[in-house]
Amino acid sequence: MANNVPLLRMEGVSKDFYGTTVLQDVTFSLNRGEIVGLVGENGAGKTTLMHILFGMPVIADTGGYGGQVYIQGEPVAFKSPFDALDAGIGMVHQEFSLIPGFTAYENIMLNREPLGSNLGVAIFGERLGTLKRDVMIRRSRDAINKLGVKIAPETVVTEMPVGHKQFTEIAREIDRDQVKLLVLDEPTAVLTEGEAEILLGALKRLAEGGIAIIFISHRLQEVTRLVDRVVVLRDGKIIKDVPNTRLTVLDIASWMVGREVGAAGDRLGERPLTGEALRVEHLWVDMPGETVRDVSFSVKQGEIFGIGGLAGQGKLGIPNGIMGLYAAGGTVLLDGAAVPLGNPKTALDTGMAFVSEDRRGVGLLLDESLDWNIAFGAMQTKGAYLKSYGGGLFHLRDEKAMSALAAEYIRKLEIKCTGPKQPAKELSGGNQQKVCLSKAFALHPKLLFVSEPTRGIDVGAKKIVLETLEAYNREAGTTIVMVSSELEELRSICDRIAIVDEGRIAGILAPGSAAAQFGILMSGGHITADGSVVTGETVISDGAQV
Repeated sequence: MANNVPLLRMEGVSKDFYGTTVLQDVTFSLNRGEIVGLVGENGAGKTTLMHILFGMPVIADTGGYGGQVYIQGEPVAFKSPFDALDAGIGMVHQEFSLIPGFTAYENIMLNREPLGSNLGVAIFGERLGTLKRDVMIRRSRDAINKLGVKIAPETVVTEMPVGHKQFTEIAREIDRDQVKLLVLDEPTAVLTEGEAEILLGALKRLAEGGIAIIFISHRLQEVTRLVDRVVVLRDGKIIKDVPNTRLTVLDIASWMVGREVGAAGDRLGERPLTGEALRVEHLWVDMPGETVRDVSFSVKQGEIFGIGGLAGQGKLGIPNGIMGLYAAGGTVLLDGAAVPLGNPKTALDTGMAFVSEDRRGVGLLLDESLDWNIAFGAMQTKGAYLKSYGGGLFHLRDEKAMSALAAEYIRKLEIKCTGPKQPAKELSGGNQQKVCLSKAFALHPKLLFVSEPTRGIDVGAKKIVLETLEAYNREAGTTIVMVSSELEELRSICDRIAIVDEGRIAGILAPGSAAAQFGILMSGGHITADGSVVTGETVISDGAQV
């Protein structure tokens, strides 16, 4: 086979989930021994692209994909991860897939254990073979040593620090026979700075040995130091595919985030806001996958305050913790009064409302009618839409008032439905989201948390939802805290935007700030006292590199 044939080529790859386009005509190649950095914001399509490459079942279960994948010039269509493994492709996912009660060597050699022969094997087959544990330990030690770390193969996974678990995952992949390509999805996210240095050195050595690597990371400093080429995905399309020749974090961050928003987007300059609606001090939240470690910020009266950041960095934990859905601690003040944490009803009673990112699991009563869904929150917390009988001894729903309320919001938010009595489960995702907003608006809250308000809905519905939030803020004067993975949405309607990184606020920027400033904050940078954004190699002041 000719040496110029790439190890991997993905050509014209496209994918949609239930009508929403996730990948569009993605084409790129990877050569033997080459390291490619695959970067992009949340929702850019990185993970979906790798799921296609690795044959993850979710792809086939949702209608497959368009385009073609080639390995060493031959077309492939992996039906499962086992097919990908057989072809020499290894993948280390963001979530650990180790068996906690097993040792490092048992995990590394899982399903590939060498078996010893005995009389039972001769009679009954390999099922009675004995494990060659000495061979397993030796091979595991060799794989671990390639990574440059010291982990005893006999160490049980439950006794390991989180960094050692990550190295064990990677050791398992490089021990496989004929491994040609290694996909690493945020491999340094759980590592200390020293451990990350060790891993980057190990990856360079693996590449020198001929293994190709796809390195997915939001730590752009590491990307610029490690990779041979950078591929930037944005909105499911490849925006840049360039050699890593004097690339800076600023370059990559700008490509990831996209277009600039002019000074007109800085709404604080247009409408002075005074007074403090919300103060949060040293908040921690124990939300799995979205841990908040130490967050402090304040929100002005009547402000739309945005919270952004990459997946798993803690942005979703902030409203969920304040609203009492997960264990939390710290200080939260609403209009100067302390908000007790840990009880959703108490949070609602103080005058806050929450539109959850999980609209089907938390936000809606799927089997109930729209009028029941919209009125339910106000009914619970304020006793609204109820008729009193027997001197207040019992109450019944005020069906007429509920229908009128639902009809009002169906008209205002352009909810596509057959009427107030249609079950919520029959609506599209975008219309379900509008119902969740209606339910929150019906509470007439002092402060409204809105989490991922446009997730999984089409462009037209997104526009209506964002315009509705902005109009509600302006007309009712309600303070809004909006959490979103879509930075451009935050920049389109927010007065200020806080970026969360590793469970802390990395910085707060005006929406008209340079796109690269947001990208750098998402990638581990921070803002100094004088307002400059700092990374390990770059300082940006007022959008200009200095």
